[in-house]
Amino acid sequence: QVQLVESGGGSVQAGGSLRLSCVASEDISSTYSVAWFRQAPGKEREGVAATYSAGGTIYYSDSVNGRFTISQDNAKNTLHLQMNSLKLEDTGMYYCAVALRAPRRGILHPEGYNFWGQGTQVTVSS
Repeated sequence: QVQLVESGGGSVQAGGSLRLSCVASEDISSTYSVAWFRQAPGKEREGVAATYSAGGTIYYSDSVNGRFTISQDNAKNTLHLQMNSLKLEDTGMYYCAVALRAPRRGILHPEGYNFWGQGTQVTVSS
């Protein structure tokens, strides 16, 4: 059972930056993929960034492409999400997640991810 703990959320003005971190309780380099998701009040959880656990192609949602960067440090079992040029619509709870096998509905779809952190809140204000 992989445990994931996110940190780094907070309140920031529009245009600012935040760096989220996710620490896994064990080595996740042999899992299939790692990802960041977010969920705003009243909305469905959406994938914002994902990559294969062993490295390789990175995927971003259209809404964050060019502003967010996902990175991983497998030696430290850590996943990061650098968020720049934050917008009001980036507000939400951010979760990291790990999939053991290829998610059937795509690497950015929450279905198929086996382990989730508790989330860290990001609030962007004007």
